[in-house]
Amino acid sequence: MRHDRPANEAGRDALNAWRADHPENAYLADGFFRRILGLYAGEKTKGLEEDLIRFGAEVAGPLDTLVRENNLHTNLPRLEKFDGLGNRQEKIEHHPTYHQAGRYIYGSGVMEAYGDHPNHLGALARFYVSSYNGEAGHNCPLACTAGVIRVLQELGSDELKQRFLQRLLDRDYDIHYEGAQFLTEVQGGSDVGANACVARNMPDGSWRLSGEKWFCSNIDADLYLMTARPDGADAGTRGLGLFLVPRLLEDGQVNGVHVRRLKDKLGTRSMASGEADFVDAVAYHMGEVGHGFKHMMELVINTSRLYNAVGCSGVARRAYVTAQLYAKHREAFGQPVLNYPLMQEHLANMRADLQAMTSGTFYLVATQDAIEREEADESARGFQRMSINLNKLVTAKWARQMTVDAIEVLGGNGAIESFSVLPRLLRDAIVYENWEGTHNTLIMQIYRDMKRYKVHEAFFEHTRSLLRSPAVCERRGPEVERALNDVESKVNQALELHEVAGPVVLRNLCEPIAAAYYSAVRLSELAKLEKDATEDQVLEHFMDRHLRTPTLNEAYFKRVASISQGV
Repeated sequence: MRHDRPANEAGRDALNAWRADHPENAYLADGFFRRILGLYAGEKTKGLEEDLIRFGAEVAGPLDTLVRENNLHTNLPRLEKFDGLGNRQEKIEHHPTYHQAGRYIYGSGVMEAYGDHPNHLGALARFYVSSYNGEAGHNCPLACTAGVIRVLQELGSDELKQRFLQRLLDRDYDIHYEGAQFLTEVQGGSDVGANACVARNMPDGSWRLSGEKWFCSNIDADLYLMTARPDGADAGTRGLGLFLVPRLLEDGQVNGVHVRRLKDKLGTRSMASGEADFVDAVAYHMGEVGHGFKHMMELVINTSRLYNAVGCSGVARRAYVTAQLYAKHREAFGQPVLNYPLMQEHLANMRADLQAMTSGTFYLVATQDAIEREEADESARGFQRMSINLNKLVTAKWARQMTVDAIEVLGGNGAIESFSVLPRLLRDAIVYENWEGTHNTLIMQIYRDMKRYKVHEAFFEHTRSLLRSPAVCERRGPEVERALNDVESKVNQALELHEVAGPVVLRNLCEPIAAAYYSAVRLSELAKLEKDATEDQVLEHFMDRHLRTPTLNEAYFKRVASISQGV
């Protein structure tokens, strides 16, 4: 007598095989990232990889489990304003898994990398691997801490550096300091010039800050960077000062910060965000009076926008891996769904955009290091000013869309919180879109910079220079240059329009600009790296998606099928 296994058992076996097939090491499994990291890190690659290989195993193993548990609704942070005796403490209580996860993340050396300044590449390579688990409760604090480190390195007095810097850099989670940045007030976030928080200069030369901050991420940090307006200062951003505010005073008492409540956020829920009142809080003025907003933008916001883009690349990577492996193991109508052309194109689209945005982002990371080493000219600085904002906008948009695309691959299972990481990644990705500048805010900044500083001229010239190597593909190099010329012409036309119409037209040009830039970076990288047939196919498909109208012939579908087979 024949005894066939029930179909539901076979289906569950396939799901178990999918889960078991996930990489055991998030770094080693990412061959594409390892190749481009080696290109930009050069002789530092070997030392960097020692941390990344160990951390990659932790990210895919114990850290993944800890982050999942910490993000459960019952384990989210809570505010304990007073201790058992009624003493004010303004303390955030975290589930033990939060601290266990933090020991792995900070133990990677992600902030310690800044001790070898400038080294955004070393820090952000680790941050990319960490972002395989989404925001994870600690990745926003890493971006904030990096901003505090950069401000102290550039603007801090010897006394403040001695007091704070080493603990900000320390990889020991149990003794390290974390940073945060509080700009947003209830009357507006993007309109920083409307800040009403005031700063009073005391007779002894110290400062006291008073006012309300509406959105305070990582509210239990040790050090806050804040904007406030000194008495008598000009209105608008020009009158703002930049201040460093310790949570605890030197005697261990809580500074004049009073936490109102924690935010119940859509995403990044394991990280405590809140609202706070500052009442005569002791603060230290950073940099020149009247240059606070400039310092905040250059050292903090630009750093955070780089982190945001790298975090989005990490989220998109995890989404793609989850979807591709599911398609490999899930069967429908007698065969894996990966065998169907529609699914193959769906996954190929994701992989092409993922590789492009990751390359474009890490090119900017390497460029930022070159600028801070003073190895870049003014043209490169103009290129970077525009690129950081453009790249933040596009990577955030694409990461959210790729996470939605991954959920679609899983069908109904994709919407279930306990089934996969994807719902949490989507919630985090939506927050990433709104952090450090919404799309409209970034478009307006790019538009104003184009009008005032002509940054688009530096951007297009620098991007074209990537194509001038003799090793760049003879066929695709001119094609990308034509795409750059075409979109540059459209940008120039937009800048001739009325100031109401110009930004509206520019909005629709941002992704074509980014696609041409990403293509140029990828061609430049492939010209320097050992030939890889799959990466070549992926770039061809990216250009089909964004720079051409593809020809849907046999070669197209063979290429799409090949691309979809790998992670």
